Amino acid sequence: MKNPWEGIPLTDYENHMKLDSVMQLQTMNEMMKGQFDAYSISSVMILGIAGGNGLEHIQRDKFKKVYGIDVNASYLKEAVLRYPELEGLLECRCINLTEETNQLPKADLVIANLLIEYIGYERFQKVINHVSPKYVSCIIQLNLEGSWVSDSPYLHTFDGLEQVHQQIEEHALEKAMLEIEYRSIKTLERILPNGKKLVQIDFER
Repeated sequence: MKNPWEGIPLTDYENHMKLDSVMQLQTMNEMMKGQFDAYSISSVMILGIAGGNGLEHIQRDKFKKVYGIDVNASYLKEAVLRYPELEGLLECRCINLTEETNQLPKADLVIANLLIEYIGYERFQKVINHVSPKYVSCIIQLNLEGSWVSDSPYLHTFDGLEQVHQQIEEHALEKAMLEIEYRSIKTLERILPNGKKLVQIDFER
């Protein structure tokens, strides 16, 4: 079965995410700077990298390797085009995390922002076990009111995601990570418009 993310144009996704009524692209960009800077590491893997939002915060003198993983090959091509200054450092790989976990390389830090919602706890555990990072930093969306997709002109672009989306809960994620010996070490929250908030949870093994 084709992953519904493969059929969503990047422009529609990003234009929706950066609307003043949504503000997820901008908020995640700010949060990602903190994710990149938080730990003394030399390699990072970004799961669901899309068009590379946040990559401008990568410091070449800190990282030896940056892996960008996504199921949509056109997203990855755009990410590479947008950040030519990361040539030789950024390596993008088109991988379906629900089927191709064994193709993932190793990394010191895994960043998974608004990603676990589309693969679930168990698959995420398998991904982390395979990559074997020291740190994991996740951002999940909690819906304080209303639908999980904010109303916008691009709303119906995301209709196909209903078949793969599941609501991720903070405590359930912490429990799932503890099962594979990762303990929660930091939590941050950012309130968004439309009754939503982003919650960042960092884990260490």
